[in-house]
Amino acid sequence: MSSRFSPKQLERYPIYLKLLKEERAKGETVVSSPKLAAVLGYSEEQIRKDFQAISTTPGIPKKGRMISYLIEDIESFLGYTHPKKAVVIGVGHMGGALMNFHSFPDMGLTILAGFDNNPELIGEEVGGKKIFALDDLQGFTKDNPIDIAVIAVPSAIAEEVAQKAYACGIRAFWNFAPVMVTLPYDAVIENVNLASSLAVLSHKIDRKTSMNQ
Repeated sequence: MSSRFSPKQLERYPIYLKLLKEERAKGETVVSSPKLAAVLGYSEEQIRKDFQAISTTPGIPKKGRMISYLIEDIESFLGYTHPKKAVVIGVGHMGGALMNFHSFPDMGLTILAGFDNNPELIGEEVGGKKIFALDDLQGFTKDNPIDIAVIAVPSAIAEEVAQKAYACGIRAFWNFAPVMVTLPYDAVIENVNLASSLAVLSHKIDRKTSMNQ
């Protein structure tokens, strides 16, 4: 994926996709930038630029773009048309919730199994996926090539777990642990920082409250 796309821009495409699918379900076939801007709060120019960057077909003058084509282009751009296989390492509250999230296949992600060191969890199933001992990860990845390791363990062992997954041949990591992990240059890491997200939300609440006073 080209580095010319900023993280904020990449974050907008799944939002567009969700709204476009909702419009399609209503029977709509065409959507305009002004309509999306009114719903999402983005500028019309920003939406037009985002669509132009990934669209394979031009828009319809004074009408907008075909919803079906936009959906196909966004799904292709985001890699949803080439499903990724993943495992969840750490099946606590967060890991269990991720394994139970049934919309991942619609996003091009298939979770095959969970891994944990808790003997009470090993052998159980969450969301229809079996939980294995972490020591079984090497053997599992030999039989099931894995694209992404979802890290959902306490911060104290996140680095160790990530290194173990890397040693098993996994090169992409979705890290929900509240700590940064360090891996060789050929690894791709996306850190989910819940504290930062909450800080942004809290700031927006306080700013809105002060504006209304």
